[in-house]
Parts: sequence; C-alpha cells; structure tokens
Amino acid sequence: MRLASWGLIKELISSSDVVLEVVDVRDPINTRSTKLESLVLNSGKSLIIVLNKSDLVPREVAERWKEYFKSLGFKSVYISARDRLGTRVLRSEISKIVKRPLVIAVVGVPKVGKSTLINTLKGRHSASTSLLPGSPGYTVKSQLYRIGRGVYLIDTPGLIPPDSGDVESVIRSEHIDKIDNIISVAVELIKKVLKFNKTAFKDAYKIDEVDPYKILEALALKRGWVSKSDREPLLHEAAKAVIRDYFDGKISYYYTPDEVGSGTFKVG
Repeated sequence: MRLASWGLIKELISSSDVVLEVVDVRDPINTRSTKLESLVLNSGKSLIIVLNKSDLVPREVAERWKEYFKSLGFKSVYISARDRLGTRVLRSEISKIVKRPLVIAVVGVPKVGKSTLINTLKGRHSASTSLLPGSPGYTVKSQLYRIGRGVYLIDTPGLIPPDSGDVESVIRSEHIDKIDNIISVAVELIKKVLKFNKTAFKDAYKIDEVDPYKILEALALKRGWVSKSDREPLLHEAAKAVIRDYFDGKISYYYTPDEVGSGTFKVG
C-alpha cells in the first residue's frame, strides 16, 4: 500500500475545484482527516464529506452523522458506493457548484471505498480526457474522466495517512500481511468492536466469548487453523480474518455522534 505524501495531496487539491473526503460511516471520527480538511478549506476549494458504507449501519445512524458534520459547518452525504446507494444525491450536491469546468478529486484514508466511488462516478460510458497543458493544476500524469456536462473526475484516489492514533490508523496504514504484532492489533480491534456491540462476534462467528484472545482462539479452532506440530490454534491467522471481516462489514460495528461526546467513546 502506497500512501501519498502531503506534497502530492496538496498538488491534487490544487488541481481540483471540489474535494470529496471519503470516510467510513461506521467510524467517521477515526477515518476523517482534519489536516486534509484544513488544507482544502484554506485553499478556497469546496469540500464534501462522503460517509461511505452506509449499507452497514441503520439509516438513522447515517442521518445523525450527516447532521453532526452539518453542525460543524461541513457539507456531507451518506452513500454506499458498493451498492450505488446515495450516489444520485452526491451528484446532486456536486451539480449545485456552478463553476464550469469543475474538477473533482477523491481523497481519504485507506480502505474507505475511494476507488469504488471513483468507478461508480465514472460509470461505464465515461471517456478519459486530460487537462490542457498550461491550465491550472496540469500535470503529465493527470487523467480526467468526464462524468457530467463540464464536470470532470481525477482518476487517482488520494491515499492519505490516518491521523487518528486509533487502532484504525494501524490496520489502514499497512497491508494485512505486513502489520506488526497483528495479534495484539486484532485484540485492540475486538475490544473496540465489543465496546459498541457486545454480540458482534457471536453474530459473525457463532462464538459466545467476550475475551479477545478467547475469540481468536475459538475462531482459529473453528476454521481448522492449528499448528501441525502441537495442534495449538494459530492466532495470527484468526487475527487476519477478524481484520478482513471488519473491513468487509461481516462484523457489525458502528457508533453514533452522541457517543463521541460521552465516556463510551475514546479516540486512541
């Protein structure tokens, strides 16, 4: 996984008129970037926070997050890029920006669905074009897709490093096979999930345990991941599975804006 430098992100912002910051609606606080938001707003560009993966939370939760960001002065839309839900609303918000031509960049931390959103917005019939040499933001590598009349999308997802300090920043910054101390990381992720959904692993795996290590042990035994020499459960394989299933939405987890301001929620 190759994260962009902030220098490249600044170039991407400079090349665009609108920045779509994609976040995971299950955990918007730890998948947003206040640094990115400041860069966009200080550059005078428009910012829309896209609350993706809304198919994984109740609609009222997505609505509450939309209202939360509105209270902070941000425009936001909740969607499911995978299921193409809410993308019409997003297009409508984009169309309200009268500037033409209009260039859009899609930016966010890893594994929030940026590439899926780009492909959804591009559609099957869009044709590639490019910025004219000498125009603002032109680079040789710029690849644009026309997604509407006078509206263009930069076909390069800006992959920014997470800045939350939460376990999310660990699991989203490295490929799953390169995460150090993956068992400990998975344990922290399990604790985080259980904080908001006590039955998450019972629902996902039919494992009725609340101790993170026992959950990993039970999952390894259930899947037949055991050492050939001593038949001990391979916890690292179970850890990988938990992280993958978390990203895929197979483990039910989310929280509400109310819990951000309560003692239940804690960043880091």
